Amino acid sequence: MFTGFTQRTIDFMWNIRMNNNKAWFEAHKDIFKQDFQTPMKELGHEVFTRMVVEYEHYGFIHKLSRIYKDARRVHDGHPYRDSLWFSVERPSAEGTESAGILTYWFDLNPEGWSYGLGYYAAKAATMAKLRTQIDENPAALESLIDLLASQDEFILEGPPYARQKQAPTPKTQEWYNMKSFSLIHYGDISEELFKPELADHLVAGYTFLMPFYDYCIAAED
Repeated sequence: MFTGFTQRTIDFMWNIRMNNNKAWFEAHKDIFKQDFQTPMKELGHEVFTRMVVEYEHYGFIHKLSRIYKDARRVHDGHPYRDSLWFSVERPSAEGTESAGILTYWFDLNPEGWSYGLGYYAAKAATMAKLRTQIDENPAALESLIDLLASQDEFILEGPPYARQKQAPTPKTQEWYNMKSFSLIHYGDISEELFKPELADHLVAGYTFLMPFYDYCIAAED
């Protein structure tokens, strides 16, 4: 059961950023496992388990990032990440990568944390399907836009197309012109991270975002 991260978690992230080499990591591997990896596993498992109970028919799976970077992507001589994340998502037919998959996530780094729903580098075909769905029924997205505007937990982020695509209504223009998007909440390093109630916060947020998940999956399918 997740009982909270600790100040040792935060200290480890800063230390691995400043000492990103095999010798230092191997000497502090037990601290990594106890103070960073284990609580992240516990948080991810608890959130995933609660989501599966409520939304079993979605077929969600759970992933936890590794501290080791992909060797193909180590261009700066730093083989380790200074952050970890977990995800809750549908399985991909293309392998283990989360790129292009609509994903619930939580990420913790030395400066803070974030969680939400979105795509990491959405495929062009996925966003084209989403635009088609907006064209066919803009009112459905407008209702979700109103829902998002009614709260202050999540904001919409994503890169726009340089050449603007024309949405069917002014209200849907921002969504229509996105190459990819995330509905994201940013949190500071604070006492909330050190308490078990963080899991409640994430589950409540993911539940709020479920209509957006359903909308996007309907477009994909």
